[in-house]
Amino acid sequence: MLDLETRIRGLKRPSLLARAARFGADEYRREIHLRRILGVEKLPRHAEAIMRLLDIENEMNNHRLDHAGEYRVARHVDVLIAIAGEVQLMRATRLRLL
Repeated sequence: MLDLETRIRGLKRPSLLARAARFGADEYRREIHLRRILGVEKLPRHAEAIMRLLDIENEMNNHRLDHAGEYRVARHVDVLIAIAGEVQLMRATRLRLL
């Protein structure tokens, strides 16, 4: 199984999706967005949240590649924004601990 950093670095998506996620990451609010995407009351720690989001995103990307009818680009961007936001928050937390 790949570690978290390897999975994050390995995430390659079309430039339009990646740019939309980068723009949206500044507006990311985990209490609102993460709760909605994961459908949870209690928010997980950053690393766990990222792992769950990466699993959701991988499934969505497979739907995108398969041209599946259930694929929704707006939801895919939402998940990518959440991944970018959680990574930023996790890295910021690590820096504060040093």
